[in-house]
Amino acid sequence: MADAQREDAAETDTPNANDAQEKTSNSTMVEDSSTTLLKRMEITVAEAEKRTGKKAVNMQETYTVYLIETRPSSAVNEGQSVAPDALWRRYSEFELLRNYLLVTYPFIVVPPLPEKRAEFVWHKLSADNMDPDFVERRRVGLETFLLRVASHPVMSNDKIFYHFLMQERGWKEVVYDTGFQAKADSRLRALNATFRVKNPDKRFMEMKHYSDELQAITSQLLRARARVADRLYGVYKVHGNYGRVFSEWSAIEKEMGDGLQSAGHHMDAYAASIDDILEEEEHYADQIKEYLFFAEALRAVCRKHELSQYELETASLDLTSKKLQREELATGIVRTFSFKGMTTKLFGQETADQREARLKLLEEQIDEGEETVREKTAECEEHVHSGWEDMQRFKEQKDRDLREAFINYAYMQMSMCKKGIQMWSNAKECFSKM
Repeated sequence: MADAQREDAAETDTPNANDAQEKTSNSTMVEDSSTTLLKRMEITVAEAEKRTGKKAVNMQETYTVYLIETRPSSAVNEGQSVAPDALWRRYSEFELLRNYLLVTYPFIVVPPLPEKRAEFVWHKLSADNMDPDFVERRRVGLETFLLRVASHPVMSNDKIFYHFLMQERGWKEVVYDTGFQAKADSRLRALNATFRVKNPDKRFMEMKHYSDELQAITSQLLRARARVADRLYGVYKVHGNYGRVFSEWSAIEKEMGDGLQSAGHHMDAYAASIDDILEEEEHYADQIKEYLFFAEALRAVCRKHELSQYELETASLDLTSKKLQREELATGIVRTFSFKGMTTKLFGQETADQREARLKLLEEQIDEGEETVREKTAECEEHVHSGWEDMQRFKEQKDRDLREAFINYAYMQMSMCKKGIQMWSNAKECFSKM
């Protein structure tokens, strides 16, 4: 998977992507924005470690930290033995980084983090987030997350992301100083509000529908896999009964005893092999889970487009209303009902000075409204262009990743079946020698 992501880095570094980089605030970009970070740096999440500490309320807690190691790619390519820069990060820090990226780059399908707690697991596996096997799979998932960000033509050159990899202390303060939380909170309130976009981009509407279907299908696939794994586990373990019976039978047979006992040993080994097989299979399930969570990231880009379009339409309506008020005030012809018009009829006309002051205020509001509409139009157009471009990049990545995962899964199943055939072939030879 890591090799495939490094190839992605080469394929996604396009001129259009670089244009998007230039439009991002210079304060958030590293100096060399001509290429992705993954081309300049080797990144690994080398290991996980369980630690115990105290919370703010002086209570004990057990948590896991992950060791991030980085090396210059030039040194690695030249075969130099360079000690890596290393620092430890908690899962919550990965969450903070991703939340920052979501707010800063609303037009990008931000890669998901691996699950915090195990989902869609077959019941023989532990769902404990401190289980060593689960922690190991999450370590792999966190490395995949970093590699995906580091291979992205825009996010890879973000200064905050670079600090996350290189600066252990003070990193959180740097993130909070960007003020992204305030922007995230206001956007969240807007997204939770009930609104209807009158003229949404049909491509984004279709992509939003696709993300819903992708999430539903991957959920069904993971549930089916868990059921198959459970049944397969039972079939393998039942072969252990063959082994026990053959071993007990061998004790009462003289001529047949050695053959029965040998066949029993093959059955026992076959029954025990299912634990390693299903643990390996769980890694393939994690690749499917990543795209289950990617579906939500894809939907988030579509929702942010709707918000951008909604803000543009609201600003346009407000500007139209202000221009209508100016026309009515200038001509004296009221075309729409208003409280101001009603009070004028009841209490008399405004003085010339009052009317002039209102006209001046409306002119100022119209100028501000026109500027707002221009800004919102540019923002919406940029979101549509950059968002659609990134969603196409995501689709190409998805097709490659899932094709590779399914092929490797098929190879694993073929290998498993061959081992079953080999076990029965060995048992047949044992029976033949009786």
